[in-house]
Amino acid sequence: MIEPFDELTERLERLRRPHDDRGLDREDLDPDPLKQFALWLEEALEAHPGLPNAMTLATADASGRPSARTVLLKGVDEDGFVFFSNYHSRKGRDLAENPKAALVFHWPVIERQVCVRGAVERLSREESEEYFNTRPYRSRLGAWASPQSRAIDDRAYLEDRVREVEKRFGDEVPLPENWGGYRLTPNAVEFWWSRPDRLHDRFQYEREGDTWSIIRLAP
Repeated sequence: MIEPFDELTERLERLRRPHDDRGLDREDLDPDPLKQFALWLEEALEAHPGLPNAMTLATADASGRPSARTVLLKGVDEDGFVFFSNYHSRKGRDLAENPKAALVFHWPVIERQVCVRGAVERLSREESEEYFNTRPYRSRLGAWASPQSRAIDDRAYLEDRVREVEKRFGDEVPLPENWGGYRLTPNAVEFWWSRPDRLHDRFQYEREGDTWSIIRLAP
């Protein structure tokens, strides 16, 4: 009898499939990694059936203990990548102690990946408020109701808290003091393009003052 983990391992081995062999060359890349990211994100938005703005956010606390989770990219411009969170969550506490992070975007439909490293800072309250007011009503209630990353007794606790917040604020739910946006300003960005035989194309941008250098990495 095959043990459950053995069967899972066999199924993982069967996931291999052909790769797009077009590849990525140095001359294909924009000199600015944020502009290059915008080009790939547009292609992912066209091709991806799910949430191409989903990204893994990796942080570490002051002692170097890492944690990672999937969050949604809510903006990208010449200054970096924007996301939002509860400041008292695990990622919020990590970033308060150690304001550096990494992001990973994986787009399997177009067989590409982007990895980002950089420093993180909070957005201004005005910027956070502007975004918060665009969120669905129930999401705004949830930002007040959830003590994110803390232990709670049961689901009923959250539902009771939502009712309390709704009764307190009615239709006009303000931005909580402990909730807002972050911007990761990159100092390194890697673009990965899947190729056959695991000989993938990888190019890494590294910030050098006000400019970027580009190097090819072995797969």
